[in-house]
Amino acid sequence: MTAASETLRSWFYRPWSLAILAAVLSAALLLAGSLGVALRQVQQRESEQMNAQGERFLERLEQLFGQLREGLDDLEAQPLRSCDTDMIATLQQVSFNYRFVYEAAYIDATQFCSNRPRQDGLSAIRPPDIKGPTYSYWLNTSTEPDENRAALMLGRGNFRVATSRGHLTDMVDLTPGSSLLVVVGQGARAIPVLGAPQAWPPTDPWSPFSSEPLQVTKTRLIYRMPTNNPEYQLVLITPRTALHLPTLWWWLVPASLVLGLSIGALVFLLARQRQSLGGELQGALKRGELQVLYQPIFDLKSRNCVGAEALLRWRRPDGTLTSPDLFIPMAENTGQIRQITDFVLQRLLEQLGKLLRANPQLYISVNLAACDVMVPRVGQVMARLLATHRVAARQIAFEVTERGLIDVVIARENLQALRDAGHQVLIDDFGTGYCSLAYLQTLPVDCLKIDKAFIDALGHDAASSGVAPHIIRMAHALQLKVIAEGIEHEAQVTLLSSEGVNYGQGWLFAHALTAAQFIELITRGRRLAPRRLDDEA
Repeated sequence: MTAASETLRSWFYRPWSLAILAAVLSAALLLAGSLGVALRQVQQRESEQMNAQGERFLERLEQLFGQLREGLDDLEAQPLRSCDTDMIATLQQVSFNYRFVYEAAYIDATQFCSNRPRQDGLSAIRPPDIKGPTYSYWLNTSTEPDENRAALMLGRGNFRVATSRGHLTDMVDLTPGSSLLVVVGQGARAIPVLGAPQAWPPTDPWSPFSSEPLQVTKTRLIYRMPTNNPEYQLVLITPRTALHLPTLWWWLVPASLVLGLSIGALVFLLARQRQSLGGELQGALKRGELQVLYQPIFDLKSRNCVGAEALLRWRRPDGTLTSPDLFIPMAENTGQIRQITDFVLQRLLEQLGKLLRANPQLYISVNLAACDVMVPRVGQVMARLLATHRVAARQIAFEVTERGLIDVVIARENLQALRDAGHQVLIDDFGTGYCSLAYLQTLPVDCLKIDKAFIDALGHDAASSGVAPHIIRMAHALQLKVIAEGIEHEAQVTLLSSEGVNYGQGWLFAHALTAAQFIELITRGRRLAPRRLDDEA
């Protein structure tokens, strides 16, 4: 491992470093989430306001257009068709009857008359912007900022009625920078009725084919109002207001910071506890608090003990036990697992060396961590210990879990080296990891150990009840031995024997034993009574 990676690794094991990192990351994530919630609320508020404004505009515009059409219908229904005093009076009466009719006019090829003095633009020489079957529409007939100018005109036959810019402004209260457009030509052209001209189509990314009436871009809100006339569409474009975060945001910010600090404090305490546990483990090795126990393995038919699995227990000076599930993963992370592995190998040979020399058919299996599987160190340590205690290599087996096979290629080389030296190799807890059949066929393995969870499911209706038989058949096809773990009932022995399993371990036969108890078991050649001889932390 390089110096840089070692430095980084040591940095991450400092409680303050982990606490600061956890606090910063959690606070950043919480603040980002809070900001997302706040922005979502802002957008939702903008949408609601725009929808309400658009519906109000549409209602008012329909009212305005309704009056203009009614005024045209009245003019078209009366018989006058010349610019005389009666026509002028009629035009004035229509303007008086309808609030939004600013100007009413009659026009034909030779004459023009209006209720008001003639104004430029009302003669509507240019073709209508929208020509329907009954009414024609002229939009934006005057762009001058004069409220007494006609801005919107409808025509029917020879008659014209117009509303002024002032009337439109009264009806439609546009915010600064907003525009009311009428889009014609199948969406190709937009005519501003009120407000400043707008680029069409909008320069901001938007979807003209969206079914949603409101679209929100980075800078503008685009609201398309539905109309009964397919020839045109009313569009309201409003600039997005400055970002005003809701009150909730100002509560979420301190809450996120406090929660981030709390998470950092919790990580600090856990890291301190873990660091403290690592220091205690180092002291436990020196003080002899670690104990090696032996879980016997039996031949299911003869009930003779053929070996044992070495297990590590940590009993504190106050008599409490620390679970291996807690200190073994911690030791793997801190690198102490190598020292622990060496301790187990040395202790088992010191305790059982004489027994193993006297019983060459007996073996002891030792669990290897992932870091031990990835390097050839264990084989070298084992070779020195075997030479010192004059024990055959075949009497020491090594168990590896599927999860420990991080790099199958490297693991295969190191496991093959152990087998070449004479050791057996066992796959522990098979079926709980990710070792596929293709990998298993290439690994130098002698035996599979079936996890207790699958043994417990035998004979039950559980979904995993068929896993153990499947593993057994697969092992037999690969000519591998099988050891069943966690056997607690005779019925399990019967089922396993019928499937061709020859070996097993579990409380039905014996609990984990001390070295003295295991030696007694072997030398007396009997199975110990099913009682707790030690605690199984």
